[in-house]
Amino acid sequence: MDFILDIALEKLPEPIRYQDQIMLIGSCFTEHIGNALGELKFPVLQNPNGILFGPDSVCRSLDWYMDNGELTTADLFQLNEVWHSWMHHSRFSHTNPEQALAGMNQSRQTAHDFLKQAGWLIITLGSSYTYRLTGAANRASSSLHAAVANCHRAPSAWFDKEMLEIQEISRLLTGTITRLRQFNPSIKLLFTISPVRHIRDGVVENNRSKARLIEAVHQLVSAHDFIYYFPAYELVIDVLRDYRFYDIDLVHPNYAATEFVLEKFGHYCIEEETRLLMQEVKKIMIARRHKPFQPDTNAHRKFLADHAEKVKVLMEKYPFLDLREEREYFSRE
Repeated sequence: MDFILDIALEKLPEPIRYQDQIMLIGSCFTEHIGNALGELKFPVLQNPNGILFGPDSVCRSLDWYMDNGELTTADLFQLNEVWHSWMHHSRFSHTNPEQALAGMNQSRQTAHDFLKQAGWLIITLGSSYTYRLTGAANRASSSLHAAVANCHRAPSAWFDKEMLEIQEISRLLTGTITRLRQFNPSIKLLFTISPVRHIRDGVVENNRSKARLIEAVHQLVSAHDFIYYFPAYELVIDVLRDYRFYDIDLVHPNYAATEFVLEKFGHYCIEEETRLLMQEVKKIMIARRHKPFQPDTNAHRKFLADHAEKVKVLMEKYPFLDLREEREYFSRE
């Protein structure tokens, strides 16, 4: 007897390889995928502006990376003694505006260079809602009616909240993707919808919001042979389908659910030869995290020497694999 409903998953016709640079952008679930790939030494760059939830924020950020335009102090606003950007997560904010700008502009330059060479762009959309500045925000920002990517806990009166229509989401994504293929003609896109539930919007409203994202994305997938969809949302909502797979807040998928999705992602989105190499890299990373009780023993020195040799062999066999940090770690005296 089956106790879960399985869904049909199709393997990517050109699966992800170690040789591919991968940019990831979007909601917090993006970072689960990005962290897993980065831990296994894939060349990844994730969320250069920080976490983004809506398609408008994602598109605006990608357009900014392509334009490579520099931010100035006129693009910042001050709130509670801290300087922020409406385009960036608060991890870029700083009490010194020049330091805030330096971090934002350096991240933009890195994203511009990386995106130009990327083989894959993975976009995880979380919500159809957008927030726009009202007149009440004028004292902190002159960008009246501009959409914001992060509210920075500013007063709610500073924003108008709106759920984007399917046609508007499709228009935004189509415009940015058209530019993106001109900027990097070989790039391929993989869309996912975040299974994190935006309960603060309301259960019904969350479902409406996700439905609009799903429909808009599938319109793009149907229209382009370089755009694909990975059903992270459906794997959690329709396959696991149980609150045992959520964190204590009943909103975020827990470790077991995330690992389940990542396992499916590896099987259906990553090249078979690459998956075999991932297992070898994983062994190296586990050894790197090993904490010896007696680091001065011959046994531990042999452990380091053995793994230094393993890293050397892997790097010689796979020159595209960057294990320099691990080689240095295991080669220490």
